[in-house]
Amino acid sequence: MARQRMSTSEAASALGISPDAVRKRASRGLLDSEKDEGGRLYIWLDDDTPPTGHDTPGAGQDGRDVLIEVLREQLREEREANRENRRIIAGLVQRVPELEPARESPESPETASAEPYSTHAPPEQQEPSQRRERSWWRGFFGLE
Repeated sequence: MARQRMSTSEAASALGISPDAVRKRASRGLLDSEKDEGGRLYIWLDDDTPPTGHDTPGAGQDGRDVLIEVLREQLREEREANRENRRIIAGLVQRVPELEPARESPESPETASAEPYSTHAPPEQQEPSQRRERSWWRGFFGLE
C-alpha cells in the first residue's frame, strides 16, 4: 500500500470534496497531514483511499439519509427532555408559596418627607465636619 503526499487541493480532488473540507478533516485528525516550514498543509493519502464526496454514486444520498435520521433522533430526544423540564418546572411552581406583601421600610413616608435629605428638596449645605457620611448599603439594609 503506497502513500502519496498531496496538497490540499490535490487531496480534495482525489477525495471528491472541497479543499476546506480537507483542511477541517486534517484539523480533526481524520486525515494524516503535515505542515512544511512555510506552514503549507500537505495530506497523506493511501493509493486505495476511496473518494468520500458527493461524486461517488449513491454515497451522497445514503449519507444524507443517515444524517437526517440522526437529526430526527436528536430532535426526538430534545423534545422529550423539554417535556421533562416543563413537568419539573410545573411541579416546582406548585410548591412555591404565594409571595408575601412588601414590608414597609424602616422609615415611614411621613418621616422620610420631614427629613432634610428627602427627594423633594435639595439637602441643606452643612460644613464637612457636621456632615455625617452614610454608607448606602447600611441604609439599604436598615442599619442606620
